[in-house]
Amino acid sequence: MAQAAAPEILSTPSIDPAEVEKFSAMAADWWDPESKFAPLHKYNPARLTWIRELACAHFRREGAEPLKGLKLLDIGCGGGLVAEPMARLGADVTGVDAAEANIKTAMVHAEEAGLTVDYRHGTAEQLLAQGGPGRFDIVLNLEVVEHVADPAQFLKDCAALVRPGGLMVTGTINRTARAFATAIFGAEYVLGWLPRGTHRYAKLVRPDEIRAALQGTGLESREPVGVSYNPLKDSFFISGDASVNYLMAAVKPD
Repeated sequence: MAQAAAPEILSTPSIDPAEVEKFSAMAADWWDPESKFAPLHKYNPARLTWIRELACAHFRREGAEPLKGLKLLDIGCGGGLVAEPMARLGADVTGVDAAEANIKTAMVHAEEAGLTVDYRHGTAEQLLAQGGPGRFDIVLNLEVVEHVADPAQFLKDCAALVRPGGLMVTGTINRTARAFATAIFGAEYVLGWLPRGTHRYAKLVRPDEIRAALQGTGLESREPVGVSYNPLKDSFFISGDASVNYLMAAVKPD
């Protein structure tokens, strides 16, 4: 996947009325489970359920809006497939993406859905520089660390944005032979779920590399959980096998 050029400063884009139709159409594509984003729609229910359960247990929350009052950052938010569900759970959500088109698409869809999400065009580094550390109860970086120029620094920047008592979740693909066979060769070259070249094997990140990057940040890494695919049900589920897709939480003690 070609990495989007980062803007010079973190900003909230404005959308000209003439642009609304264009970005509304792009939003329809992002949110269509039969579109090129179909793999994300298959994957999303498992990770959303796991993140909700993790956050509810960590913050001792329950109810229809268990994240109400919590500040959540979705870095690399794309079209809002995670940001919107988190907002529906009551979180005060900020979504940041290096691609301005993604942010405008997400802004239009959130407005159409009647949801309030603070979408910004930029990077974690810029958010940290402009607003300072320790701003968020929850920081999500999902399917983005394998696409950034410096994964270790990106993770450190994300960690700095977590307040004491908060948590961070990283979702990515492990750098294993099995991941190459399934997530790259299988998904991109055989099944055609993703455009060829979306992932490069050398850029994939192992759980131990995440732990190493987070040393000295104040975050305590937990063991990863796997997100595995069931071909019979054509769906993903949380598993004990983290050799391909995985989610990994880290907690910053009070």
